[in-house]
Amino acid sequence: MFIAAVIVSALLVAVLLGSGRAKLVREKAVVEMMATVGFPEDRLWLLAGAEFVGAVGLVGGLFWAPLGIAAAIGVILYFAGAIGSHLRVRDYKGIAPATGLLLFAVSTLVLRVASLGR
Repeated sequence: MFIAAVIVSALLVAVLLGSGRAKLVREKAVVEMMATVGFPEDRLWLLAGAEFVGAVGLVGGLFWAPLGIAAAIGVILYFAGAIGSHLRVRDYKGIAPATGLLLFAVSTLVLRVASLGR
């Protein structure tokens, strides 16, 4: 089970790093989506920072389980907030990516917790 947790965690880390980078360099699609939900462009670095911290926590959590579990919970809350932001402005198209990543983060948490039994 631990190998599956490592693979899924690594994939989620890659997604978080890519997403954080997109926010830092202010890619056009990201800026447009953030404008749709009313998030200020000058504060995108905060979201990028949260994603980077989540990625670091997931990597560290492969060596110390409590950190990985806390990081996965944080990433879950991050994407739950993203879904809430899209729902608030009735942007139903923008919910799909956030929902997929939320489910990805939940699977990371489940696999990490399940790997503790060994």
